Amino acid sequence: MEIKLIDPRARVDNPDKARRTNSSPQSDALLLATIRAVGIVQPPVVAPQADGGNGFVIQHGHRRVKQAIAAGLEEIAIIVDEAAADGGAMRSMVENTARENLNPVDQWRAIERLVALGWTEEAIAVALALPVRQIKKLRLLANVLPVMLDHMAKGDMPDERQLRTIAGASLEEQKEVWKAHKPTKGDPQVDWWRVAQGLAKTRMYARDASFGDDLAQAYGIAWVEDLFAPADQDSRYTTDVEAFLGAQQEWMTQNLPKKGVIAEVSNYGEVKLPPKAERVYGTPKRSDHTAMYLDPEGKVKTVHFRMPEAKKKAKGSAGSGGDDEAIVVSKSRPDVTRKGIEMIGDLRTDALHEALSRAPIEDETLLALLVLAFAGQNVRVDSGAGGEHGYGRRMPRHAAALFDAEGRFAFDTDTLRIAARGALIDVLSCREGMRKSGIVALVAGAAIGADSFLSNMGTEDFLSCLSRPALEGSCVDTPVLPRARVKDTRAALVEHFREGHFVHPSALFAPDAAGLAAWLTTNVVPEEEDDGTPTEQDELDGDVPVEPAHDFVDEDELSEGYREAAE
Repeated sequence: MEIKLIDPRARVDNPDKARRTNSSPQSDALLLATIRAVGIVQPPVVAPQADGGNGFVIQHGHRRVKQAIAAGLEEIAIIVDEAAADGGAMRSMVENTARENLNPVDQWRAIERLVALGWTEEAIAVALALPVRQIKKLRLLANVLPVMLDHMAKGDMPDERQLRTIAGASLEEQKEVWKAHKPTKGDPQVDWWRVAQGLAKTRMYARDASFGDDLAQAYGIAWVEDLFAPADQDSRYTTDVEAFLGAQQEWMTQNLPKKGVIAEVSNYGEVKLPPKAERVYGTPKRSDHTAMYLDPEGKVKTVHFRMPEAKKKAKGSAGSGGDDEAIVVSKSRPDVTRKGIEMIGDLRTDALHEALSRAPIEDETLLALLVLAFAGQNVRVDSGAGGEHGYGRRMPRHAAALFDAEGRFAFDTDTLRIAARGALIDVLSCREGMRKSGIVALVAGAAIGADSFLSNMGTEDFLSCLSRPALEGSCVDTPVLPRARVKDTRAALVEHFREGHFVHPSALFAPDAAGLAAWLTTNVVPEEEDDGTPTEQDELDGDVPVEPAHDFVDEDELSEGYREAAE
C-alpha cells in the first residue's frame, strides 16, 4: 500500500461500485466546498488496472474524485492498494454506507452483486453489521420489476407496506399492473397505492391455522415467510385461500366434539346457530352443544349453545321416545364448493346454448321449450307498469325477425326456428344468481341432450373446487389412484384427463326428482280449479293482476279500439 499524487482525471470508474444513482445536490455541494477549503482529507483508495493499463481503478472514493475535478485540482493524493477478489464491491458498499446512506435501490443491487460474487447472506450481514433477516428482506426487494426499480431510484419511492406488496408479486403480475399505472410525461409521479392494490392478494397466516403439517401437506399448502413482519412472531402465510379453508374445514370435521356442529357465518361474520338455539356466554354445561365455525379471517372459532328441552309426551302416546334432546347433525365440507357450483353453472349454460344452437330439435319440442323457458325464475314479462326499464327488452329483437320490410307479420319455417332458438338462448341459463332459470333449464338440457356438449372439467381450476372425498371419487373408472396429498391426486387427474373428457356427475342435466315433483306440485293447477283467482303462489311470483287506475272502463271505447286494430 502506498500514497501517490495523480491527476484525478487519470482514473477508471469501478464497474462494481455500490452507488449507482446520483447523490443529493446538497451533499455534493457540501463536499465540493470542503475540498475547495481544505482539500481531500481522506485520500480515495485505488488499484492498478488489471489489464496492464497505466490508469487506476477507484475502489472507493468516486464522489471525492468527481468533486476534486469540479474544484479544478490538478493533483490529488491517492492510496494505491491491491485489487480485492470481488473487484472492490464490498469495500465500495461499506465505504458508501458509512459516509452517506445508499439509495435503497442501490442497496438491493449491491447485495445482489455481492451474492453473485460469492458472498453469503451471513457474511454480508457480518460485514455490514446488519441482521441476516434484513439482508433477506433487501434481497426480496430486488425482485421488483427493473423498470419500477429505475423509477424508485429517482426518488419516487412507495411506502414500506406498498413495497412489501409489490415485492411479493410475480414479475408477470407486476408487468401487467405497471402497464396500467406507469408514469406519463404529464404526470411523472406514480400512484403507488393503486399499484399495490392491483397486486394485493389475500393472505392466510400459519399462526391462524388449527391444522398441522399433515393436512397442510395433503392440501398442497406451501408456507411463505413474510420477511417484513416482526421477527418474534410466526409470519408464514399462503395465498392459496381455497386450500387453507379446506384444511381448516377438514380439521374441524376431525376434531368435532360429541355434541358439535360445524356452523356457517352471516355476511357480517356472525355465527349461524341451529333454529331455536340459545347461545351460552358463560360456562357451558355438559348437556350443551358446541358450534365450530370459520370467521372472516379463516380462524377456527368455538361457541356453545343450548337447545330447548323436548316436550314430554303423555304416557302411552304413540311414538313416545322419552325426553332425549334434539339431535344436532354436524355439517361437513360440501363435495363441491361455491366456486365449483358457479363453474358448473357456467359450463352447463354454455353446453345448453350450444345444444340449442346445433342439436336436432323437433318443432313440437321447440314450442314446448319456449313455453318452458318463460316459466324460468329469471324471466319476467313486461307489463304496463314495467316502464321503459322493465325486463324482457331482449325478446323483441327475435320477434322483429318475423316481420317483413313493410311491417307485415310474415316468416318461413326456418326463420321461425332461428328466432325460437335465439329466444331460448337468451332466456335459459344455469348460471348462479338472478340469471338462473332454475330446474326448467335442467329439464330443457336433458330433453335436447346438452350433456354431450359439456366441456372437459378435468382441469386444475375445477378439480381444486372438489373436497377430498369427491376428488378421490373422481378416480373411479380411471387408472389414477388416490395419493397421500390432495394436490398430487388432483395433478394426476388433470394429467389423465388432458387428452380425455371428464364431466362431474353434479354437472349433468339431470333434474332432481324431488325438486321437479315439488315444482310441478307448486305450479300445476287443475283445470277445474283455475277460475282466474290469484293463488298464493301467484302472489309470491308477482303474477297478481294490476288493478286498473280508474274505477270503470268504457266498453264503447274498448270496442272501438278493437275495431281499429282489426282494420
